[in-house]
Amino acid sequence: MSKYQKKSVTSANFMLHGGDYNPDQWLDRPDILADDIKLMKLSHTNAFSVGIFAWSALEPEEGVFTIEWLDDIIENIYKNGGRVVLATPSGARPAWLSEKYPEVLRVNGSRMKELHGGRHNHCFSSGVYREKTQRINRLLAERYGNHPALIMWHVSNEYSGECHCDSCQQAFREWLKDRYNNDLKQLNDSWWTAFWSHTYSDWSQIESPSPIGENAVHGLNLDWRRFVTDQTISFYKDEIVPLRELTPNIPITTNFMADTPDLIPFQSLDYSKFAKHVDVISWDAYPAWHNDWETTEDLAIKVAFIDDLYRSLKQQPFLLLESTPSGVNWHDINKAKRPGMHLLSAMQMVAHGSDSIMYFQWRKSRGSSEKFHGAVVDHDNSSNNRVFQDVAEVGRTLEKLSDVVGTNRPADVGILYDWENNWALNDAQGFGMKTKQYPQTLQQHYRTFWKNDIPVDVITKEHDFSNYKLLIVPMLYLMSEDTISRLKTFVANGGRLVMTYISGIVNEQDLTYLSGWHQDLQEVFGMKPIETDTLYPKDINYVTYQNETYPLHDYATVIETNTATAEGVYQEDFYANTPAVTSHAYKKGKAYYIGARLDEAFHRDFYQDLIEELSLEPVLPIKHGEGVSVQARQDENNDYIFAMNFMEESQPITFLSPVIDMITGEELTGDLTLEKYEVRVVKKAK
Repeated sequence: MSKYQKKSVTSANFMLHGGDYNPDQWLDRPDILADDIKLMKLSHTNAFSVGIFAWSALEPEEGVFTIEWLDDIIENIYKNGGRVVLATPSGARPAWLSEKYPEVLRVNGSRMKELHGGRHNHCFSSGVYREKTQRINRLLAERYGNHPALIMWHVSNEYSGECHCDSCQQAFREWLKDRYNNDLKQLNDSWWTAFWSHTYSDWSQIESPSPIGENAVHGLNLDWRRFVTDQTISFYKDEIVPLRELTPNIPITTNFMADTPDLIPFQSLDYSKFAKHVDVISWDAYPAWHNDWETTEDLAIKVAFIDDLYRSLKQQPFLLLESTPSGVNWHDINKAKRPGMHLLSAMQMVAHGSDSIMYFQWRKSRGSSEKFHGAVVDHDNSSNNRVFQDVAEVGRTLEKLSDVVGTNRPADVGILYDWENNWALNDAQGFGMKTKQYPQTLQQHYRTFWKNDIPVDVITKEHDFSNYKLLIVPMLYLMSEDTISRLKTFVANGGRLVMTYISGIVNEQDLTYLSGWHQDLQEVFGMKPIETDTLYPKDINYVTYQNETYPLHDYATVIETNTATAEGVYQEDFYANTPAVTSHAYKKGKAYYIGARLDEAFHRDFYQDLIEELSLEPVLPIKHGEGVSVQARQDENNDYIFAMNFMEESQPITFLSPVIDMITGEELTGDLTLEKYEVRVVKKAK
């Protein structure tokens, strides 16, 4: 398959625009439901996620189904030209289910059973809950599986959390028996349980980590997090059985998340595993635009990084399944999007691979916790307010971008991100407890490529490394021998590999490698790290690289070189004048080691050298000012270019060759000014 071949992730051949619609909150207001249909047309929306939290409306009593209202909703949306992403309602169960079957309630880490309420609070091991979700999902699939409005299943909502009940404890022990070949000695060895006399003599003694029990065995903590991911996936796979059986041609997704306000990948589940079981990656994005701790450009880089991670998980377009057209209700400060930001932030999603802009929520709730969360339709029910008009502008723009649907964005640069590594590194009682910041460190290495308009894939350790000219592996603390072997092969075959401090320290069981750094890494890098110096915030040192001096902070690795070349050296402390940055030719490739945490200026200069050496270029070179990002999607015949200004003032850009503006239809060439938050989407034939 060509890397430019289109792959549509739904049956729609247009950009999806709409969002979470909760008509079950308005069943006693037919006038409101009628207004919704009219407003959908006016807002240029065309797709709606329906039924996400509607279980009580669908099954108010056990075995009593009142589903006719959903018939009307789906039919009216379809007659209006819209499509439906039909949700399964397992994310929030009705009260009757909790009352009659208390075993569905979660038990927390302190071994207290939770009460009914909230959402995402069911036990993933509960046989009863699995049975009840399958039953209602089967009913939905039988009733709507052949409806022409249905383009995708939205399974549950934002899976998260964990349960420590007796059923989950037993499931965890069975999971461990399978992982360790029913060999308790193997488990004890892998967890290093001789520490503090923690050796287990029977499987029944093993409990999940708890604040009132065991929480210092890092192998246990890591395996528990792996189990939680696997058990969540197990529940999901059980939930979709009737959907696969009755609607095999309807794609399935469940919405992934990002942790805020830092805007890093969601940490509670390993999405690299979950991605294998969904047809389409989708995620919910709620960046805090216009905050007071970072620039708009800084936040845009974080958003782009997560987009590229979720796009790279399946190497295909993803869907933005939730966002807000303005503010939210759960940030510390819930600031409205400024004029222009909604279109700009929407186009950034599309530029990095999304085939949709969907919102939470279509209409604001009248009561409860989300009554002030951003929505397309406010409490005034008006189409004339600023937010509604911003949504309509996005809709009109997306209507011009149908040719972009299904296209990808091939990359020569890969940055490796690993959920298990982050769990293990954060659990490690060493280094700087507040300065590890693994995902944030990757975003800093990503930054230079974003600013140079060079496409990047944010990949996992299971991806094929051979697709890339340059592979960047910062802070990969947990590194299995298999990963080490694959990195070695990548360099041997001609790749350029960049690794940093605090990498290759422990294996997949979170056990340190003995006899120093792994021998294969020493062979590839021609050096070995001897000691990691962790600095206080006020400590400062410097590295000289290419006759320039750069400040370092947080971490500095003392390096012993063998056959490596010292590219940069420390300036101060007991390791002054020793290597801080090294390079080493290994067979057909080259490996670089960055021993210190350095600032943006160093990354810019260091990676600029590699960009020139490897002839890494934007899809369409465009001269532009600071804070402008130029991103591209491609098919066999055309490049689709998004020029986006993330600065608070206008910026110049220059098209070096003629292009066609996909929104206005005009031909553009030469100098142009992008106003504050302005975006231009253009097309150029190959």
